[in-house]
Amino acid sequence: MTEKNKNETERPRRSWGFLLYLPAVAKGLYNTLLHILKLKGHKTFTVQYPEKRPEVRPGFRGEHRLKIDELGREKCVACLMCQTVCPSNCIDIVAEEAPWEDRDKRPRIFQIDMLRCIYCGMCEEACPCDAIELTEKLYTVSTSRAEMIYDKEKLLSN
Repeated sequence: MTEKNKNETERPRRSWGFLLYLPAVAKGLYNTLLHILKLKGHKTFTVQYPEKRPEVRPGFRGEHRLKIDELGREKCVACLMCQTVCPSNCIDIVAEEAPWEDRDKRPRIFQIDMLRCIYCGMCEEACPCDAIELTEKLYTVSTSRAEMIYDKEKLLSN
């Protein structure tokens, strides 16, 4: 086979492949043009983040918080149920004797490592006195690992 015949047989294959993709490329360009001109009626999903925060759905499990009772004391009685049930072992509680007559113990140290937490909500469900809850706070930013270990004071202030 001569070189001239070889080029003639390969040329239709190249043009056939190009013609096969040409409608898909044209459709993509047309769709992009409609989006740019907003003629299709599509909703824009861009959120102006720092000024407007995205809404979270009801029941979203965000950061943890320790509740306080009517007298201004923490509700936690250091029963260690949340620490026991936590699948990621991110809760550390050290109990001490409570100075109040209505309970035996209270947490001297209550820490949650938020980087290890999987936000499953099992600690909230296991607590018999409803002392811990997961809030709807969405974003937590820190510059070090130590900032993401929440102690009792930080959990009570949330």
